[in-house]
Amino acid sequence: MIPRDQYLSQLLAFKDTDLIKIITGIRRCGKSSLLKLFEEHLRNEQVADDHIIRINFEYMEYDDVRDYKTFYRLIKEKLPKTGKTYILLDEIQQVEHWEKAVLSLSLEADTDIYITGSNAYLLSSEIATLISGRYVEIKMLPLSFKEYLLFNHLPEGWTKEEKFNQYLKFGGFPLVPSLPQETGAVNEYLTGIYHSVVIKDILTRNKIRDTDLLERIIKYVITNTGNFISPSSISGYLSSQGKGEKINHVTISSYLNALEKAYIVYSVPRFDIRGKEQLKKLAKYYAADSGLFHLIGGYTGSNVGHVLETVVYLELIRRGYTVSVGKWADMEVDFVAVNQQERLYVQVAWTVMGDGVLDRELRPLQEIGDNHTKILLSLDKTYPVSEDGIILKNVIDFLLE
Repeated sequence: MIPRDQYLSQLLAFKDTDLIKIITGIRRCGKSSLLKLFEEHLRNEQVADDHIIRINFEYMEYDDVRDYKTFYRLIKEKLPKTGKTYILLDEIQQVEHWEKAVLSLSLEADTDIYITGSNAYLLSSEIATLISGRYVEIKMLPLSFKEYLLFNHLPEGWTKEEKFNQYLKFGGFPLVPSLPQETGAVNEYLTGIYHSVVIKDILTRNKIRDTDLLERIIKYVITNTGNFISPSSISGYLSSQGKGEKINHVTISSYLNALEKAYIVYSVPRFDIRGKEQLKKLAKYYAADSGLFHLIGGYTGSNVGHVLETVVYLELIRRGYTVSVGKWADMEVDFVAVNQQERLYVQVAWTVMGDGVLDRELRPLQEIGDNHTKILLSLDKTYPVSEDGIILKNVIDFLLE
């Protein structure tokens, strides 16, 4: 099992605090494995078996545990009489009103509680209000490129560029490296994840009946990665398909919200750099994984730049940045990434070697008059390391930092 050190260190940082640790992320991104790694850590620290309670609510053994009172009684029966007990709960969204039981257990017993869930309804407004100030969320993604390389599943002698192309094509779900490295096998696995997300986390959770409409919206959003879209642009597209339907904006907005809550896509709003304000109209959407991008949108030479943008965006949020698309006058900066320490302006290009391409990619960054770090990322290997104070860097080197 590959160590997910970034996420494990976050769990350990909050270990033995009164906070409930909630791990969220798309299905099969490694949340259960993270809990297993944490459980191994506990055992290595000589925590007794009866002081570790581990339950996965997707197992048939717990099929009848679907309400918070039954869940509460189950845990109470397992609690030892003395000493701290570590409670590790997988896919807890299966239990209705789970938060009532968890809050009570955290207050009345010597417990340290860790939870995973595959959709953002886990932290809906009602639940967040009930446990407000008592939890910390750890947002998990599929493998980074650095983690992907730890599997050593590719032929000896492959360059890091060849390995990166494989990562771009098949993505970073943790089981993918153990599969036969050919399109049919990987796509079959990714199709299973996709259908699981659509059915369990979108259709069932939101009581959506029109599967065809949902899947057409998903395909539109994914194939338009890198472009600004809105409910009205989606409505116009659906109307142009010749089915005589007119889907209102409210319905489309609710579908987009459901996609985000299932972590299958992430929306990136616009930020007016000069005016220093978030813009409400239009957003870009990025898939949670480049393998899903290709499964849904197809693998074509025309979308390689958008796949690269997807990988860079995911890496930025993986590193803890809040990310927007930058607007400067009539120009665009691919990403404005902000955390408590810094702000980065990031441009992403497959290559800057064509006539006028470098100047075009640099221009928005050159126009920004502040002193924050500006980076141009591409897959090129030979170029100056900086231009007008702008850092020029190879994408792979950036990902492996």
